Amino acid sequence: MQNTEKKEKQSRLIGVLREGVTVIQMILFKKVRENLSKKYPEKQDSHVSMLAGSITNELFGTVNPDEKFKNFRRENRGTIEQELLGLAEELAELRPILSDSLRVLTLCESQLGNKNPGLLKKANELGILVEERDIPLPSIFMTRVRELGAQYNLIIPPVQIKPEEDSIIQ
Repeated sequence: MQNTEKKEKQSRLIGVLREGVTVIQMILFKKVRENLSKKYPEKQDSHVSMLAGSITNELFGTVNPDEKFKNFRRENRGTIEQELLGLAEELAELRPILSDSLRVLTLCESQLGNKNPGLLKKANELGILVEERDIPLPSIFMTRVRELGAQYNLIIPPVQIKPEEDSIIQ
């Protein structure tokens, strides 16, 4: 019984951490799309969004299986690679949280039996991974995610309820 309970808690924790990683992916997507819009003002918004999505997916080791996105990735491979090479410099302020997210994602995936050792290696080669940074505890990672999510208007941070407001809800 205790083993099952432990696995359930671990499974919930992995789910929550993966949601945190997703918030960081959304922040990266927003920042990359913003930068690409400035770099390529002649491109349509849909092209810029697909390019930003491809760059984000590439960094986090995810591939959109839809044929439309596969073709886009193939046709824009050079631009995607060039933009990935410039991420560490252009988005230096995100390197710490990207490092944390990639490490947390790698840990979550390994707990689920999915190994992707190339993910951290590629981030390191791109200069994105902050090697001297420790892997954060789950609570610290999620606190950072909530703060950044609120800063980028992606999530609403929890608000402390005063005891007198508690009685209103009951």
